[in-house]
Amino acid sequence: MSTHSPQLDAATERRIEHSLERREQPLERSEFLGTLVFAVGFVVAAVALAVLAEASRELSVPLALAFVAAYAIADRIEFSTGAGYAVPSQLVFVPMLLLLPTPLVPLLVAAAMVVSVLSGAVGGGAALGRSVLAVSDAWFALGPAVVLVLCGAQLPEWAQWPAYAAAMAAQLFVNAAVFAARARLREDKLPLRGVVPEMALASRVDLLLAPIGLLAAVAAAERPAAALLVLALIPLLIGFEREREGRIERSLELGRAYRGTALLLRDLLEDDDEYTGHHTEDVVELSVSVAERMGVDEDTLRATEMGALLHDIGKISVPDEIINKPGPLDDEEWAIMRLHTVEGERMLQQVGGLLSSVGVVVRASHERWDGGGYPDGLAGEAIPVAARIVSACDAFNAMTTDRSYRKALPLDVAIGELRKNSGTQFAPDVVAALVAVVTDGAEPEWELGIAPAPAASADPARTPANASRGV
Repeated sequence: MSTHSPQLDAATERRIEHSLERREQPLERSEFLGTLVFAVGFVVAAVALAVLAEASRELSVPLALAFVAAYAIADRIEFSTGAGYAVPSQLVFVPMLLLLPTPLVPLLVAAAMVVSVLSGAVGGGAALGRSVLAVSDAWFALGPAVVLVLCGAQLPEWAQWPAYAAAMAAQLFVNAAVFAARARLREDKLPLRGVVPEMALASRVDLLLAPIGLLAAVAAAERPAAALLVLALIPLLIGFEREREGRIERSLELGRAYRGTALLLRDLLEDDDEYTGHHTEDVVELSVSVAERMGVDEDTLRATEMGALLHDIGKISVPDEIINKPGPLDDEEWAIMRLHTVEGERMLQQVGGLLSSVGVVVRASHERWDGGGYPDGLAGEAIPVAARIVSACDAFNAMTTDRSYRKALPLDVAIGELRKNSGTQFAPDVVAALVAVVTDGAEPEWELGIAPAPAASADPARTPANASRGV
């Protein structure tokens, strides 16, 4: 297997980190109550199946206990998918369905999952209260058990393959439905679009391992305990799990390192120029609010946040006498100032990785929607979405705060400038979202820094929307 760290998108990275934190914490009260309802519903349905359905095999307690233990072992092997994880339980679950009394299997699976959770809690890996979560997770076992009972296909026979296929489909359907419903009970209310890719990965693992479990069940039809030989695969799967989880953790650590580097660069910029540092913090908060208002994907949201954080980092190379000059800049000084986006991209490319892609946003943060910006004269959709957001938020914050060369503009005047320059300097959809954020108090709250303003810009040759050093 590859030793390179997987490239995690922002959404998956966030969900994995959140999932790791959640596993060490008790469930929120609302989620616990909702999960308890699912758990009670499962127990009622599983008991009804066990009592009302006729089994094709007699119960062997030692064999059942052996399978419960085997399932608990397999259930401890977890491959992170984001908010959840995939487990290689099909290796044991399929033989359980066909070699034990089928109507009892859902209850036995639930017992095995509780054992798995409790063994993890003893080792410090999970909270004891999450045993109720394990019971609600066992819903997936009901679908295939019911199908096999209804089809009279409780014994391992190749001729019953259509019933086995239907049972697999029932498992995937029930598992997806319950996972999606339970995701809505969570505090972060994981949206359906976030559930689908994760369920696809977990389902792929189930589909790939189910034939191996079926082969073991058919081969052990006369000697059911022989199916437990599939446990010989467990050490191999544990090795795969540790390698994959290690690569994911390295990727998460690298992401944290990039964020730490970005914050360090921001602090360096603030030490070099206190105003620019505070301005950057305001632009970050405003940019994130606007990006969320626009409903961008999480990769774009991350690029917006980090692009806003570092959009002025190239100003470290600009002489202080230009940055803090009280009057208008001359042509030579503007030529130097406008190099800060190129310098910012160069600095971030030297760091590499995630910050290299952020450098693209920094370089384009002073492009104009009509193509009249710099350094590359990009126009319209050619400008990265994150850069369009940062550009408008940067200009708005510059207009509504005191600068060394002019006083702040009132809020209504700044909004008027945004609207006047919509479709020329700024992207129209960004202006609409920005105006919505600053006029209705959308969270997160941020500081406008508004002060009394003169009737006109300190530099009449430039519009207020352009009155920012670097714009």
